[in-house]
Amino acid sequence: MAKNYYILSGGRLRRRQNTLYLEKKDGERRALPVNDVLGLYVYGEVDLNSKLLLFLSKNRIPAHFFNYYGFYSGTFFPRRRLVSGFLLVKQVEHYLDKEKRMGIARELVDTSCHNILANLNHYRKHGKNVDEMMTRIETERKAIPQTEGISDLMGTEGRIRDNYYSSFNHILRKGFTLEKRVRAPPDNEVNSLISFGNSLTYAVCLSEIYHTQLDPTISYLHEPSERRFSLALDLSEVFKPLVADRVLFNLVNNRLVDASHFSMELNACYLNDRGRRVFVQEFDRKLKATVLVKKLRRHVSHQRIIRIECFKLIKHLLGEEVYRGFRCGG
Repeated sequence: MAKNYYILSGGRLRRRQNTLYLEKKDGERRALPVNDVLGLYVYGEVDLNSKLLLFLSKNRIPAHFFNYYGFYSGTFFPRRRLVSGFLLVKQVEHYLDKEKRMGIARELVDTSCHNILANLNHYRKHGKNVDEMMTRIETERKAIPQTEGISDLMGTEGRIRDNYYSSFNHILRKGFTLEKRVRAPPDNEVNSLISFGNSLTYAVCLSEIYHTQLDPTISYLHEPSERRFSLALDLSEVFKPLVADRVLFNLVNNRLVDASHFSMELNACYLNDRGRRVFVQEFDRKLKATVLVKKLRRHVSHQRIIRIECFKLIKHLLGEEVYRGFRCGG
């Protein structure tokens, strides 16, 4: 079964026949059989050439690149083979029609809210004092159907997130605190973990969109704009609570990360090489973990669920089935 490969150290990435080779600076060589590669996530300083890119394109392998601090920089997208002019027209129609767009955007926010509350309810059952934050979030959730426009809906989503992040101090073990969500750059360990996980989730969603006929630049909750694939941002809202946040809680509360996994540079906090390695290992394990999808009557991995989410959106755009986001436990 194809899987993601994470390149966390520097070296040269080369192709020999039907195999990718990572030649590390210490002389070690690692083989990546092309039929086994779903996507590449490159963090280290890696040299590659056009011959390799052509090989990736031929085998439909997207490669995501992250900067020195572990944040998403860009993606090499192979030439798309799954294209549909008809679906593209439908995507644009649903963006231009206010009610159609709001229907999708509200569902994205409501689904994200449901999954956030599922996380908080788990910790409430384990004695964490998150009742007040849950009440506030549930109040904001009730306002979602009445939101008048995207800016109004984004304001509601922002307040839900603020209340969610305020619960982290009750969930995380002593020594890891979150006074305020700070993004650019993150100012402490928790903000660093959030940003790193969100960046990875975005890249995975982008990979799954690539394997469908959806255009990643046309979105509904986030405004389409230059230099970003905003549909991946939309889908990320659904899956950040289920994947990235749960990885964060597990790493911190099970003492898999500590101060030694972070570096402070110019009043900014980043995961160091060891920290990124630990996070990526847990993140990949979470993507492979399966959950029961009642509608399908079978267990499905989190990564596969993201692609199924894309197909559900396609059915909605084509008028075959109303989109309902993936809700934890549903």
